[in-house]
Amino acid sequence: QVQLVESGGGTVQAGDSLRLSCAVSGRSLSNYGAGWFRQAPGKEREFVAAMSRSGASTDYAASVKGRFTISRNNAKNTLTLQMNSLKPGDTAVYYCAALQTPYSGSLYWREGDYDYWGQGTQVTVSS
Repeated sequence: QVQLVESGGGTVQAGDSLRLSCAVSGRSLSNYGAGWFRQAPGKEREFVAAMSRSGASTDYAASVKGRFTISRNNAKNTLTLQMNSLKPGDTAVYYCAALQTPYSGSLYWREGDYDYWGQGTQVTVSS
């Protein structure tokens, strides 16, 4: 079984940066594709970023492209989301997720594709 625990959320002002971390335990992260999702109050959970199992491929939601960067450290079993130039519209609970896949280069955008989820970390951006 895989457990994911997010950290690094908080309250910042518009234009600031935050770095979210997702610690993975139970299995090696190198076996999993990974992603970040977020859920704002009153809205459905949405895709933010994805990284292939190999780490060679990434993709981002249009709303965060150029501002957010997803990365992974398989040696430390950690997934990271670097968020720069934060906007009030980025306010949400952020979740990391992982899925076991035989395809090292594939990306996954749908919530239903992911097998494991963290509990979420709150990010609040004030104007």
